[in-house]
Amino acid sequence: MNDNYLILVAEDDDEIADILTSYIQRSGMRTLRAADGEQAIDTCRLKKPDLVLLDIQLPVFDGWTVLSSLRKESNIPVIMVTALDQDIDKLMGLRLGADDYVVKPFNPTEVVARIEAVLRRAKGSHEQLHNKPIRTSCLTVYPQDFYVEINGSGEVISPILTTTEFKLLAYLARNPRKVCSREELLNACLPEGDTLDRTVDSHMSKLRKKLENCGLKGVPESIRGMGYRLGENK
Repeated sequence: MNDNYLILVAEDDDEIADILTSYIQRSGMRTLRAADGEQAIDTCRLKKPDLVLLDIQLPVFDGWTVLSSLRKESNIPVIMVTALDQDIDKLMGLRLGADDYVVKPFNPTEVVARIEAVLRRAKGSHEQLHNKPIRTSCLTVYPQDFYVEINGSGEVISPILTTTEFKLLAYLARNPRKVCSREELLNACLPEGDTLDRTVDSHMSKLRKKLENCGLKGVPESIRGMGYRLGENK
């Protein structure tokens, strides 16, 4: 694949990890490694890989624990690796949210093929999700068309928004009840910009004034000491 995906290989057997890493890199993808479950969780939080190849029998935290933890925080694709060719393990993995599984001993070429297949599915789902209209109680956002409409009045407000303001509004609209921290908003909407919290505050202040001028008061809502959420039109 030529997308330069980043793959985390969570495997405590160095020989197996070396083989998997070599084949994955040969296919054009980048790799990270974790030798235990705790390291796998920490690496996912810090490096945000595109997919995790997760061995079930990891030390510290086993693969089931790691998968359960990851699913509480993200939808990152996960392929489970097990030495136990038992249906109960496969069913448990799928029930906890695994995207696929491979059984040891495996063909490394097949593992790479499975990784590529899962990444293609994830990419398609991501694009479909992020292009469809986002409807909330007070407005509708059309991400693909850079278009925002106030519900009820039909007023279009996107022309007055900057690109960053639009990204912030769309992100909050996808999670209307969630309080998003400044750090989360920076990482999601301003990954290459200024990394100061007050940058988000400045953009949010301007966004709120523009929405207020269009009849939406108190949107986005500021939650003291925590961050922002879309809130409701007051």
